[in-house]
Amino acid sequence: MRRGRLFVISGPSGVGKSSLCRALLDRCPNLMLSVSCTTRPPRPGEEDGVDYHFLSREAFERLIAQGAFLEWAHVHGHLYGTRRADVERARNEGRDVLLEIDWQGAKQVLARMPDALWIFIVPPSLDTLRERLVRRGKDAPEVIARRIQAAQEELAHADEAHHRIVNDDFARALEELVSLICPERAAS
Repeated sequence: MRRGRLFVISGPSGVGKSSLCRALLDRCPNLMLSVSCTTRPPRPGEEDGVDYHFLSREAFERLIAQGAFLEWAHVHGHLYGTRRADVERARNEGRDVLLEIDWQGAKQVLARMPDALWIFIVPPSLDTLRERLVRRGKDAPEVIARRIQAAQEELAHADEAHHRIVNDDFARALEELVSLICPERAAS
């Protein structure tokens, strides 16, 4: 049995990572999304083990001390991480694994699993990103301003990834992703 591959998707908030990942999972049947752990409380409609593994801060810190995370980070007052055992189990079963994480986590993953492929999703411009965040209607203006500032910092690391995909056209960006991750499913 072949060992599964590991793919890392990064990019700033509002760039369309989650939408692209959902569409990618529909197109690539051997690909599974790794479910991250977090110490933040569940949002309405989120389900433990599906959206995240919701852990207490103490449980998360125990896992850090045990070296159980492939990557972890402190983000906006909460801890987020990917359990190494979950990724290894899936890959050993021949499944390809997709991680949707920030650039810092991507660098941690590549340090521990250098065979991972890192793909960075970028917006056509910061103005476009700001418009998308406003249209989403989820955040207050000051939160959007913080996200744009964070996006500028994140985008400074886009060239460190193996591939960059500009999400200026969703269908085209998805085809680029499919051709990298499951080329047998790419449109001809």
